[in-house]
Amino acid sequence: MKNKGPLYLLTAALIWGSSFIVMKNAVDFMTPATLLLLRFALASIILSILFFKELKNFPKNRIYLCLLTGFCLCIAYYIQTWGLAYTTPGKNAFLTAVYCAIVPFLSWLIDKQKPSLYHFIAAFICIIGIGFVSLDNFSIQIGDLLTLVAGLLYAIHIIMTQHFCESVDGKAFTTFQFYGATIFAFFLSILFEDLTIIQNIHSTIFFQIFYLSFFATAITMLCQTLGQKYTDECYASLILSLESVFGVMFSIIFYHEVLTLKMFIGFTFIFIAIIISQTQLSFLRRFS
Repeated sequence: MKNKGPLYLLTAALIWGSSFIVMKNAVDFMTPATLLLLRFALASIILSILFFKELKNFPKNRIYLCLLTGFCLCIAYYIQTWGLAYTTPGKNAFLTAVYCAIVPFLSWLIDKQKPSLYHFIAAFICIIGIGFVSLDNFSIQIGDLLTLVAGLLYAIHIIMTQHFCESVDGKAFTTFQFYGATIFAFFLSILFEDLTIIQNIHSTIFFQIFYLSFFATAITMLCQTLGQKYTDECYASLILSLESVFGVMFSIIFYHEVLTLKMFIGFTFIFIAIIISQTQLSFLRRFS
């Protein structure tokens, strides 16, 4: 099992990378909140079946924290999905991944844990990469801007998870979190969208929703949990960061996204920033 840790993580990164192109296809036919409602609801059912015992033993006075975390997750997904309607899956994948460089600075703000020099270097490199990917004549497209906002919200979600998930079962916490995301997505759908669109969904869209719910949510969560349990934290972060690379790869193959030199340079800068921020280059120091 221990030797399979990196394989589990690579599987999670691969599926997450493929989810960008699946989301892009689905959002072309569905409104964002309704799509997320179906995704989170189905994922909640799947995880409830898998982790029924853990849910029963979860402390009742911590459930509201799970729901709050789920609300934040839903907003992040909603804005990311909204942005995906106006940008390419490849851009969406890499620009969302900037949360890796943001998290240390949010921790500094909340926990007073000052980021290391590596985090400052990563943030600087990341900003350069964002400029190459998003700026066109010193203006940014709405889809790219929304995706960057989603990246910030994902960073906030990670901080919330770190604070609220302490001393509780991670599987149950994640399941209750999806309950919260489902509830919030439902209200977003009621307030801003037309839920009757579900009646007109083509059967192929339901397959994509199932893929997002089962594979890109339930299965990847299990792969990440098992993978991180048997893999060094540094290498786990490095493998998971490949999600953005896979996102671009699938976008080029299936969405026929054209990778310009400017975008390639930007993606490279962002990926380097992610590696530096997540690992602080400790994998290099081991061989020195």
